[in-house]
Amino acid sequence: MKMQIDRRHVQNFDWLLLGLVLLASLIGVITIFSATRPLTGSAHHSSFYIKQLAWMFIGLIAMGAVVKIDYRQFGRAAGIFYAIGILLLVFVLGMGKMGLGAQRWISIGGISFQPSEVFRLAYIIMLARYLSFLKPPIGVRDFLKMLPLLALLPFGLLVKQPDLGTATTMGMVFLFLCIARGMSKKLITALLIFGLVSGPFLFDIIWHGFLKGYQRDRIVAFMDPQADPAGIGYNITQSKIAIGSGMVLGKGYMKGTQGPLRFLPENHTDFIFSGFAEEWGFAGCLVLLAIYLAFLLRALDTARHAKDDFGALLALGLTFMFAFYIFFNIGMAMGMLPVVGIPLPFMSYGGTAVFSNYIAVGLLINIRLRRFELFY
Repeated sequence: MKMQIDRRHVQNFDWLLLGLVLLASLIGVITIFSATRPLTGSAHHSSFYIKQLAWMFIGLIAMGAVVKIDYRQFGRAAGIFYAIGILLLVFVLGMGKMGLGAQRWISIGGISFQPSEVFRLAYIIMLARYLSFLKPPIGVRDFLKMLPLLALLPFGLLVKQPDLGTATTMGMVFLFLCIARGMSKKLITALLIFGLVSGPFLFDIIWHGFLKGYQRDRIVAFMDPQADPAGIGYNITQSKIAIGSGMVLGKGYMKGTQGPLRFLPENHTDFIFSGFAEEWGFAGCLVLLAIYLAFLLRALDTARHAKDDFGALLALGLTFMFAFYIFFNIGMAMGMLPVVGIPLPFMSYGGTAVFSNYIAVGLLINIRLRRFELFY
């Protein structure tokens, strides 16, 4: 029996968004290949780029499966997804694998994955679903009702790992989607007053009660990288050296030195932008930023054309998540923001991140595909 392919799905499939994602992903693969190349010709090349390609293939399969299912079905199962995500975050705190000073990974049969990367999708689906039922503007009472379960609980579990990058991103997505849905003047006033009054106290609690020593060092290094350039300021200093040495046209592909000589740490994950900038220069960075900008604008257009409130809020949440990751990672690499371990979408090495990002893109394509009454 031959599988039937709906022509309408092919014609209205967002090939542009998929093309931009694949382009950014392939740029990431060749950058990983260069950044992890051996120091000598006789040494064995690492397999990071092969693993990245494998996860891209798996991600594409998952994306196809997500596109096939009406996105409203994901909304109806939002509570189940969210509950599973919370349970995974709780499980990783008790049984998770330690690495680089954090307890963020679960290992099953020799395969490790990061629950927070999967949770962020369940979180955005749940938040979009919940907000779609609220009649705007959101009042103080509505805000307080969803604050414990949809903000404080996931934020606390993520900070406890600690995964400050994902926690900050989810917190920003929460506020952004509430603003997008519409807030009452009373709620806006209450939040401003609360922020001004409690800000210093909350900062002190987070600084001394939640942040690890290395996280505090990262903030200190951001404020003054030269205070200890060989210690806490080393990562930022080397990252800026790599970016600056690329100048206008770059040193050329496979000619970068900061990464392969191991001066630049995490050159294939958190600081992959620095290695790319060293080899491709300012011109290459402009091209890469143009790809990301086109991707974000296309995702925003998907939200604008969504057929219902849930689809629009889901697309907005995913778009803001990607925008925050891109902005924060590049700002971190340039020394304009503190180092919090946020990967660059589609480029940074990481199986769980690639997998979840491709599913997120699948949701965006899904929403755009079903924007016509014809598909309902």
